[in-house]
Amino acid sequence: MDDVFLLSRLQFAANISFHILFPSITIALGWFLFYFKLRFNISGHPVWMRIYRFWVKVFALTFALGVVSGITMSFQFGTNWPGYMETVGNIAGPLLGYEVLTAFFLEATFLGIMLFGIHRVPGWLHTLATLLVAVGTTLSAFWIIALNSWMQTPTGFEMREGVAYALDWSQIIFNPSFPYRLSHVLIASGLTASFVIAGLSAYRIFRGDAKKAPLIALKTSMYVAAVLIPLQIFVGDLHGLNTLQHQPQKVAAMEGLWETKQNVPMVLFAIPDEKTRTNQYELSIPNLTSIILTHSRDGEVQGLDDFVGEHPPVAPVFYAFRIMVGMGFLMWLVSWFTSAKLLRKKNLSKGHLCILIGTTFAGWVATLAGWYVTEIGRQPYIVSGVLRTTEAVTDIAPENVIFSFILYMSVYMLLLVAYLKTLFLMARKSVEIEEIQIEERRHQKYFSPIDDNPVVAGERP
Repeated sequence: MDDVFLLSRLQFAANISFHILFPSITIALGWFLFYFKLRFNISGHPVWMRIYRFWVKVFALTFALGVVSGITMSFQFGTNWPGYMETVGNIAGPLLGYEVLTAFFLEATFLGIMLFGIHRVPGWLHTLATLLVAVGTTLSAFWIIALNSWMQTPTGFEMREGVAYALDWSQIIFNPSFPYRLSHVLIASGLTASFVIAGLSAYRIFRGDAKKAPLIALKTSMYVAAVLIPLQIFVGDLHGLNTLQHQPQKVAAMEGLWETKQNVPMVLFAIPDEKTRTNQYELSIPNLTSIILTHSRDGEVQGLDDFVGEHPPVAPVFYAFRIMVGMGFLMWLVSWFTSAKLLRKKNLSKGHLCILIGTTFAGWVATLAGWYVTEIGRQPYIVSGVLRTTEAVTDIAPENVIFSFILYMSVYMLLLVAYLKTLFLMARKSVEIEEIQIEERRHQKYFSPIDDNPVVAGERP
């Protein structure tokens, strides 16, 4: 059973880690596309349509991989975690169903219009389709985070003979941690999408694309990131205080705090040792954790010794939290420094462009680290205080789990490599195509205000 439990956890972690990469981009990228389309509608300048056309392709590719990997997630509940649906299926099932009915159908219906209807439907309808796709991606996040938050802070239900039954859906959906988690996830998506846009745009400029489209996209994304980073820090602080109230053992693991005490320092680095229940090679700032969590330097914070047998594994939560925060500060520096240079209308050096290219997927790192803090920090429960993870695992043979785990990992690695290569191939091809268009413009009398393609005089735009 121990082997099946460990393998099932690894398999689910691999599935969710791969899947979350793509919604973390598309949730916010849909709103970026809506903004690009609005700017084109208002100004009529073809550069906004060129930006839209490039990024709608990226959206379509990312959305497709998100759907494919999301479908495999549902298999896990039946194959590896049957006890989960048997115990809380009356709550998890409807929430997942609402996500399909209100979000996925909306996205799938209007995505076709957004991708293929630009010359086949009126402009206002195409813009509306782009808006509804963006709304759909956000609704999808709403329902998934509602379920995940309920698993962290379950309310609005009762247990009857070991099965959860809903009593109040408003309490289930709007549970105590939901507003903070949803805000945190949506802002994280905004930052992830911003850095993807900036990174690929910087790559195009680095490759010699001196036209307006990539520079405008880069500016837009960096300005958005510069605004979102401080907002994320504020929301993250509120989220941390909420977690301290409802899941103090998670906060203790995040901070590497073993004993309940006052004047708690902030541990910048350490090697947590669960055997001795101490931190090795600790580097810390005196009183700072007490100040942040209690707003008093003398504030008392509960330690892990108060939750023996009921707290998560410390090291992965401790390290993941610091990776998330560290990556967040890196994104802050990059976005503010880049925005400052762009506002002063200074050219970005080759070195600066390389930094932006290197941080293209910084949001992925921060998102994954934050997700690990959330999910590992809930252990040993799959639903806090209701269902232990060990009680939900399957009893199938370990060999079956090993086979499916290897198969999943192989396919996911191939898909991820193909996805990354395709993104940068699209960026290179975009440079070449636009260079051809520039050459063609010298021989044309006028151009279509809709798609910026050359149109021979006398023909319909």
